[in-house]
Formats: sequence, C-alpha cells, structure tokens
Amino acid sequence: MRKFGEIEGISRGQIFANRAELAKVGIHPPTQAGISGSSKEGADSIVLSGGYEDDRDYGDRILYTGAGGRDENTGRQIADQQLTRTNLALAKSKLDQLPVRVTRSHKHKSEFSPKEGYCYAGLYMVEDYWREKGISGHYIWHYSLVSCERLESKEQTGIRDNSPDYKETERKAVVVNRIIRDSTKAKRVKEWHRYQCQVCGLALETSAGLYAEAAHIQPLGMPHNGPDDESNILCLCPNHHILFDNGGFTINEDLSLNGIDGDLVTTKKHKINLNFVAYHQAHNQKID
Repeated sequence: MRKFGEIEGISRGQIFANRAELAKVGIHPPTQAGISGSSKEGADSIVLSGGYEDDRDYGDRILYTGAGGRDENTGRQIADQQLTRTNLALAKSKLDQLPVRVTRSHKHKSEFSPKEGYCYAGLYMVEDYWREKGISGHYIWHYSLVSCERLESKEQTGIRDNSPDYKETERKAVVVNRIIRDSTKAKRVKEWHRYQCQVCGLALETSAGLYAEAAHIQPLGMPHNGPDDESNILCLCPNHHILFDNGGFTINEDLSLNGIDGDLVTTKKHKINLNFVAYHQAHNQKID
C-alpha cells in the first residue's frame, strides 16, 4: 500500500547513504525512478538527483521537471514529455492535495543538497503544474512544489463518541503562505455574470445566496506571475474551475472552448485579455 506523508521515525534533514536505504525505510520506494507514484493514486515522493536541466531549487520552493524524454546515454532532453504515468501522478497529488516527500541527492546541484548521500527534506505540496518548452527546446512538464511548514501536533478538542472504539480526532496546524487577492475585483466579475458560470451557466444557490468562484486565467504568484485584474479573472462553477486550473479545457482566441463543447459566455462589461488566454492554453494543452 502506498504511504503518503511522513514515515514514522524519520526526521527532516536525516541523511541516507544511498537509494537502497531510502527504499528500505519507505521514504522513496523505487531505487531508480525519481518519482514514486501512480496515475490513479498520486505521487508519494520524489528525489532531486540533478538529472534534469530545467529543475530549480529555492529551498522551500522547488520547480521540478517531470520524467521522460531524455537520452539514456547523454541525459539530454531529446523528446517531449507526456502527462502520463508518474507525471500524471504528480498532477493528481496537486488535484487531491496529497503531500509529497522530497529527498535531495548529493548529485543535485543546489546549496540545499548534502555533500554526500541523500538528505530527506520533508513534505511538500504540489502547488501547480504546467507544460512549457524547456532549455533543450522540447516540451516538459513542470511542477511547483512548496514546503509544508513544520507540522505541529496539538492536543485540541476533537470529535468524540461514547464508544471506547473511537479516539479523539488528531489535529495538526499547518502554516501556509498565501497570495493576498483583491476580493473586490473577483466580486465585480461575479456580479457582472450574475454568479453564473461562464462555461455552463450554472449559478449555485446556497443558504447565504448565490455562489461562484473566481478563476485566474494566468495564475498568480511564482512562476506564472499573472495579474489580479478583472481581465484575468473568470466566473466559474467549482467543477469548471477545477477543470480549467488542471488543463481539462482551454479557451481559444475566438473564446470557443477547447476540450469541451461550447463557447465562453461574455458580457460587455467584462473584457478578457486574450494574452492571458493564450498563456493558459500554451501551458495546459496536451501534446499528442
């Protein structure tokens, strides 16, 4: 059974001599592959081993290159990567918000890497993933992983049942840095569309009123750096928001939809910047 999260008895910063030791303790089961996971379950761990030229390591943030497309002899990227197998596993970890164990090899060129052996770096979350042309000119899949701040177990009041078979629910505090968004702009876009999804027209009625979600076409923050502006925001239902953010469909220049039937619904007040539309399409369109 695949194990997600921390391995009991293993601490962040712990050094292991080789991949066999990593596999033995359960940190990273495969002894060769850089990604441990399956397309159905998600990815439970990765190893940074310096094999891909497009990797970037900033310590608490890592830009990780997916697997595939390299020449076995030279290590050079000679073909496009596909969003399948372990690459798809990392994408599923983002979708399901599954933690990924990260280990750095001494072969990985980074100030955070050990001089010898393998250093367990702790848990990271897959914040985003996208397709782009790498240094070699071939398409790669990039994953932005952000370190989970140290998990603190706290004894708080949990859910109890009178039966002795039930235990108090364990709670953990996680500190996450989030981008501050201008909620007035998102609200304005939703009001322009009467909280109706621009794809399916659905407006969700809750006990507190209508509900819709603001989806940024070019994502905010590193490494995309999209603006928090009405021209970069869509009004979507939760289902189409998830599909849009994860490449389930893209928008064409004429505002027709690619991947699903239909056209994006627009209003005169809401002017969408086609540069952001082109950016989203370029970073999410799958290669056949």
